Amino acid sequence: MSKFKAVKSEVVNCLREGRFQHEFRESIDTKNMLSTGEISVDDVIKLILKTKGFQYESSPHHMVSGIDVHILKPDNWYIKFYFVEPDVMFISVHKN
Repeated sequence: MSKFKAVKSEVVNCLREGRFQHEFRESIDTKNMLSTGEISVDDVIKLILKTKGFQYESSPHHMVSGIDVHILKPDNWYIKFYFVEPDVMFISVHKN
C-alpha cells in the first residue's frame, strides 16, 4: 500500500472512531472549520475519500522531528494534519 493510501485510510478511520483533536492556533476560526463546526466530520471524510494522489503532500513537522505533516487539497479545500497515537491532530481544515 502506498504512503498516500495508508495515510488516507488511517485519517478516515480516526475520524470515524472519533479519535481526533485540533491543534491550537491563533486563527482557529478561519483555519479549522472542522473545529468550529462549519463542516461536519462526515463531510471531511467525503473530501478525504475523494482526494487523489496528486492532491497529497507531506513534510516533516516544523517543531517535532519524526512526525510527518500531511496535506490534502481536494476540490479547493486544504486539510492539514498529523498523527499522534492513537489520534489524528488537525491543524487546518478550510477552503482555499
